[in-house]
Amino acid sequence: MRSAALYTSWSPIDADKHKKERVNQYFMKTNQVRVPMSLPDLTDADRQAVMEVLNTPNLSMGPKVDAFEESVARYVGAKHAIAVNSGTSGLHLCVRAAEIGERDLVITTPFSFVASTNVLLFEKALPVFVDVDPLTGNMDVEKALEAVEDLRKGGSAGARWLARKGAGVHNALKAIIAVDVFGQPLDYDPLVKTAEKYGFKLIEDSCESLGGRYKSRPTGMLGDYGVFAFYPNKQITTGEGGMIVTDDDKAAGLMRALRNQGRAPGDTWLQHTHLGYNYRLDEMSAALGLAQMQRIEELIAKRQRVANWYTERLVRVAGVTPPAVAVHTTRVSWFVYVIQLEKSINRDRVADGLKERGIPVRPYFLPIHLQPYMVDLFGYKPGDYPVTEQMGRCGMALPFSGMMTEEQVDLVCRELVDCIAQG
Repeated sequence: MRSAALYTSWSPIDADKHKKERVNQYFMKTNQVRVPMSLPDLTDADRQAVMEVLNTPNLSMGPKVDAFEESVARYVGAKHAIAVNSGTSGLHLCVRAAEIGERDLVITTPFSFVASTNVLLFEKALPVFVDVDPLTGNMDVEKALEAVEDLRKGGSAGARWLARKGAGVHNALKAIIAVDVFGQPLDYDPLVKTAEKYGFKLIEDSCESLGGRYKSRPTGMLGDYGVFAFYPNKQITTGEGGMIVTDDDKAAGLMRALRNQGRAPGDTWLQHTHLGYNYRLDEMSAALGLAQMQRIEELIAKRQRVANWYTERLVRVAGVTPPAVAVHTTRVSWFVYVIQLEKSINRDRVADGLKERGIPVRPYFLPIHLQPYMVDLFGYKPGDYPVTEQMGRCGMALPFSGMMTEEQVDLVCRELVDCIAQG
């Protein structure tokens, strides 16, 4: 049994035990949320930026999209930025630009949001999963490099990396999709070197890491193409939306055409050079993103402050492992704050207890390879990627946003300790 006395260095909200119990009972009965899971950080200037667009006739394909693209490109040092309606759309266009097609092999991670794999399935490519680093949740780079060499050899060496079902006859390795999990980049230099050596593409899923730094270099620019996402819980938000960044002129031109129903430069409204999509970002969303980019460093600093508050408290708690920061990471751009509970702690029971007390938490991530459709397609089974599965079983995302107060962090941590102690 673990004790909340681990927090002797900071005061409880109410020292009266019986009153605290009555407060908890009230929230259990009413099911009210005491701390939101996440909140977008919006100002009157953000709202005014959207209203200004609504007072014009330009609601799509206008100047705000151009300005938003220029802002992001300038921030990360990219030659091109292509605004799209979601991070998923951006990743899909990167897959198309990399000419990844049916039966092509692409190395990626099973510990991610499903979009990083789904965009491969859209093109009937074959994901090759590599397990992850237990400290960061990012792809295990040494395993990824081993998989590259084995897949190039083929035969039994390559076969051990393939799914037990559905692989069949396949093509060569075409790309790696690396994911910056929770806002922290993995160790990119070895992957970049290998991709250049063998001539395959490196796509950076930086949807969770806008503002992060790898060896002082900005995320999004560590591979051939990078993608940011702007859902309301991200570092900046456009409601829905994403942005591709790249220095590749040819790829940028293709992706701009594909997002706009396949219209190439010179096409009229009813001419379509390519098979494309409606992946455009609207002017209202772009105006919000442009306003948010004007204070991107402030937004990242506020999230860092909340992460620091959590770590200061949880580093002392037995059975709880706060997020780790790798030596190559110059700056984490905190997307979510995910702790790992030791195996002996019933994560789901703790989560239920917190929910009853008005504190929402979520498991993060559920392994992609064990999603029902992935099991049906490829025959994956528990035990295939043990580190990913362990992190999925024991990971818990705590309420997190730059809008949180220190008092709210105190509350979450106290209630967490109490729920762990109750078993």
